[in-house]
Amino acid sequence: MWLTADKLRNNMDAAEYKHVVLGMIFLKYISDAFEERRKSLEAEVTNPKSEWFVKEPESRYETMEDPDEYRKDNVFYVPIKARWSYLQNRAKLPSIGKDIDDAMDAVEKENPILKGVLPKDYARPALDKQRLGELIDLVGTIGLGDKESKGRDVLGRVYEYFLGEFADAEGKKGGQFYTPQCIVKLLVEMIEPYKGRVYDPCCGSGGMFVQSEKFTEAHGGRLNDISVFGQESNPTTWRLAKMNLAIRGIDAKIEQGDSFQNDLHKDLKADFILANPPFNISDWGGEQLRNDIRWKYGTPPINNANYAWLQHMIHHLAPAGTAGIVLANGSMSTNTTGEGEIRKNLIEANLVDCMISLPTQLFYNTQIPACLWFLARDRKNHNFRNRENEILFIDARKLGVMINRKNKDLTDADVKKITETYHSWRNKNSKYKDVIGFSKSSTIDEVRTNNYVLTPGRYVGTEAEEDDGISYEEKIKTLSVELSEQFKESAGLEKQIKENFKSIGIIVK
Repeated sequence: MWLTADKLRNNMDAAEYKHVVLGMIFLKYISDAFEERRKSLEAEVTNPKSEWFVKEPESRYETMEDPDEYRKDNVFYVPIKARWSYLQNRAKLPSIGKDIDDAMDAVEKENPILKGVLPKDYARPALDKQRLGELIDLVGTIGLGDKESKGRDVLGRVYEYFLGEFADAEGKKGGQFYTPQCIVKLLVEMIEPYKGRVYDPCCGSGGMFVQSEKFTEAHGGRLNDISVFGQESNPTTWRLAKMNLAIRGIDAKIEQGDSFQNDLHKDLKADFILANPPFNISDWGGEQLRNDIRWKYGTPPINNANYAWLQHMIHHLAPAGTAGIVLANGSMSTNTTGEGEIRKNLIEANLVDCMISLPTQLFYNTQIPACLWFLARDRKNHNFRNRENEILFIDARKLGVMINRKNKDLTDADVKKITETYHSWRNKNSKYKDVIGFSKSSTIDEVRTNNYVLTPGRYVGTEAEEDDGISYEEKIKTLSVELSEQFKESAGLEKQIKENFKSIGIIVK
């Protein structure tokens, strides 16, 4: 489906096309769910034993078109001219772009929660209407909102897959709205948000919340035990988040705005924070926030927001709250413009629980090496053992598998290995043991002697290499031969280049 959709993109920019496709998928989903509910209503009102059967046929029809009969089942009411069957019948008409815009408007009017969220620019001249009709035919081939598809989360998988593929197609800009699913899963499995308030101040397309709900459901929890709060500064990405959560029936308070300049959840104290803020951003407006209440552990530099994000999230943590945050590797060791002092203060305040170095190539949008910070307000928390004088370091750089020539992914076994290590270390009656080259439980004293650097590689040591039976001398000899051959090959290439230049009258010394 992706290959076909991408082929229909033609020369349109991926960042623009993303909203065309995802808007169509959203409309197909809510239409499918509506039609299934409508069929069940029709069966009810035409059943001779039902209370509706005694009514006039016209009244029965009114019941089938009553929006409240859909909303009570958590189904969006879809007006006639927004239903997929109506649009598919008009897919080959030149007016199809305007038809879709009108459909989006109609859906928003009937469902206030979607007001200002759905894309409505399908009628623009630059959008090829023939290809738009072909896209409607393509999306029409898959069931999305019926009971069976919901049970298998077909829509969720299509949506997440398309988000990932668009991130890849967009390159650098892609990561502004998408965090690789394996990282989201790792964060969620680590801090286990079963029950309470979950917050993400830079929520992108809402993947953290979706995974939290999946996690809770998979572990027998109730979805309404979680309250979701988020904020996103990019208005188009905010719309993606609203759609992403709406299609799953997740009731989330997602605000649109800059979390630094206009914190729209000022009084929130979250039990869990999951976030992947943009790495190393310099234009975050720090010069206007020099004396902000959030900078309890030191004023962050105006040219890098990493330590502003950390402190913003600590500010929003409940007394027993925990946070998992993705940041650039440099955040673990930098001493630039006071960042080292802030890191020292966070460590001495006993907030840092666990640090993880991630493999490279996990992100679609950047090759900057990344790490995970896990913070805990109360490390004497009675739910776990007292860890206030320790920090767990995990070096996961050797984990992961290549999924294409550019990107790597953490496998389920990798995620399990990391999370079980952390939980074993954190839990009461701990059976945790250090693994050289992978994990180390270090004391705060040890971190102090390392100048408060939090890079796991400094603590976990180097694992012993397996003996391959080849002596050190033989390895050096083999390496020397390989290097010699490479130099000869290089010299030969240089000679050939000079001769080529000479043949066209250029002498290269």
